[in-house]
Amino acid sequence: MKASIEEITPVKKRLTVQVESEEVEKKFDEAYRELKKKARVDGFRPGKVPRSILERNFGEQVRQDVQRGLMSETLPRAFEETKIYPIAMPMIENESLKAGEGYTYTALMEVRPQFELKNYMGLEVEKESVSISEEAVNAQLEEIRRVHSRLKPLDEDRGVQKGDCAVIEYEAFEEGKPVKGMKAENFIVRVGQDQFHPEFEKDLLGLRPGQAKEITVDFEKTHPNAQLAGKKILFKVRVAEIKIMELPELNDDFAKNLGADFNDLGALKNRIREDLQAREQKRVDRELKRKLLDKISATVTFDLPESLVDSEINYAVETVKQNFARMGSDFSKAGLSVDKMREDFRASSEKRVKDLLILGEIARQNDLTLSETEIDEGFADLAKGIGQDPKVVRQYYEAKGLMEGFKDRLLEEKTLNYLVKGAKIRELEAARIDDAPHG
Repeated sequence: MKASIEEITPVKKRLTVQVESEEVEKKFDEAYRELKKKARVDGFRPGKVPRSILERNFGEQVRQDVQRGLMSETLPRAFEETKIYPIAMPMIENESLKAGEGYTYTALMEVRPQFELKNYMGLEVEKESVSISEEAVNAQLEEIRRVHSRLKPLDEDRGVQKGDCAVIEYEAFEEGKPVKGMKAENFIVRVGQDQFHPEFEKDLLGLRPGQAKEITVDFEKTHPNAQLAGKKILFKVRVAEIKIMELPELNDDFAKNLGADFNDLGALKNRIREDLQAREQKRVDRELKRKLLDKISATVTFDLPESLVDSEINYAVETVKQNFARMGSDFSKAGLSVDKMREDFRASSEKRVKDLLILGEIARQNDLTLSETEIDEGFADLAKGIGQDPKVVRQYYEAKGLMEGFKDRLLEEKTLNYLVKGAKIRELEAARIDDAPHG
């Protein structure tokens, strides 16, 4: 066997494999010997069918089997011989295989780019300090109060105001025809929260119980409800009742009712502060790692394998489709162009691929690997976040073939932490968090 490489681009190669006629003939002989043992042909006893008859009856099947066998046997040998390894399944271009003749085929494939990273340890980078203000704690406390509020009927004579909960009945029409599934009674709209639609909620303002109104809404093409996306819809609305939220009194009893962990209001506020601090610290840490990776990325340029970029784009598009499905909407009817989405996702996907290749090279240069303990800890963290048993989560990932992707993400994070430890970090003045922090 002989193997040779033709460079098309730095990341795309054409591998040519030549198999000698003697090896080809040997494989045909082996195939027909095995076939002769089990072939059933009228007029011949098992094991006694002449090869000429086998060739006439089973020749094409044998040829395909021998061709597949030769490729599966010689392709890995060719990779080892040339020291060129594909990052995705090669595209095989092969000539017709004939008994007694040599066999040549080519494999078009993409490989990891070769690039040199220098001076990526000890980089100077700025990092925010985090300070959670009393205002941020109180804002979160008010949100908890709202969650535990109860609705009570409005006891004054006025129309709908921002913050009210309007109990309405409505029906939607498109070009005079009712929209299927868009009719309801006793439907509650918390006015001003944009949970239904900003235009719709704005037009409810001032309506008193018993009053009716026709409201026209121009829905965006990107609206998740396929029935409404990109359409002008007329709503016939009647306000049945106005309710307001009654907030619980903020005291020690309120804190105790939230759980056994809180003996008083002070304990609740401390927990809120800790949670806000942890959440904001995660954001700051993510930003620090992004800055480090951006600095390293700016020092090196290389071609990106299109198969990896395509994979990232496909993942991004599929995520959008899954989000539509989770909301009960049909992506195919939302008026979105997959081609436009792929174009929009290309830049971020290319950046993601470049970052991953850089992190992979840093991990290789520094012999960074994952221990079984680190993998177990990764599943423990994942399971804690979704309230599941780590063993159950791991079994799911193994069954679905998700283990390699999970381990890749763990190694990426380990490599980023390695870079952070080696960086020269200058802490900025504390970023005062006055509102609820970033998610």
